[in-house]
Amino acid sequence: MDPITGILLIAVGSVGAASFYVPFKKVKSWAWESYWLSQGVFAWLIIPWLFALIFVPRGELMPIISEAPSSAKLLAMFFGILWGFGGLTFGLSLRYLGVALGQSIALGLCAAFGTLLPPVIAGQNMFSTTGGILTVIGVSVTVAGIIIIGYAGSLKGKEMSEEQKKAAVKEFALKKGLLIAIFAGIMSACFNFGYEAGKPIEDVALAHGTNPLFQKNPSLIFILLGGFITNLVYCGFLNIKN
Repeated sequence: MDPITGILLIAVGSVGAASFYVPFKKVKSWAWESYWLSQGVFAWLIIPWLFALIFVPRGELMPIISEAPSSAKLLAMFFGILWGFGGLTFGLSLRYLGVALGQSIALGLCAAFGTLLPPVIAGQNMFSTTGGILTVIGVSVTVAGIIIIGYAGSLKGKEMSEEQKKAAVKEFALKKGLLIAIFAGIMSACFNFGYEAGKPIEDVALAHGTNPLFQKNPSLIFILLGGFITNLVYCGFLNIKN
């Protein structure tokens, strides 16, 4: 894939990531845990299977899943469970900080840790190549931006009255929201580890004629299933409790 196409696809994904929470503003009578889990059924269960069925050669998805090593499937699901904690607390960060501040901090940290941790743990020297150096510089700029956004949020919080805070975000809580957003960003980086763990699944998918552009789709089924399990347990607990 050429870089321009890659950037365009990233832009499309960014629009989706930035706007998925907006429809929840119209939900008035449901508790957070109810509508969060409802969107999760579609996002983490239905869509991964749908996309895999569309982009994997017809009739090959189930053979790919059955032939893939059990260790790869379980490990991908395990990292998905860890990522689920990130996704879950990401939703909570939006609950306490609002969409703009919560997304900026959580997604920024997710991008930073998700980019740097896998090669560092694999023992790669990021400073040995021009690409690695530029990546570190880009992540550093991202982290600097997150610090500025967090500081701006704290200043805004000090200037607003409690009534204004509640009007902007119903359950606004700056300190709690910042801590949750930082945790969400770190745990969300486990998604990349899920991809690393799912490489044996990708190899089987390629052997069955899957287009290399869509070779990760079978792995996504297991990563997102793990994330769904985390959210199902927590949201189910809250629904029973409340």
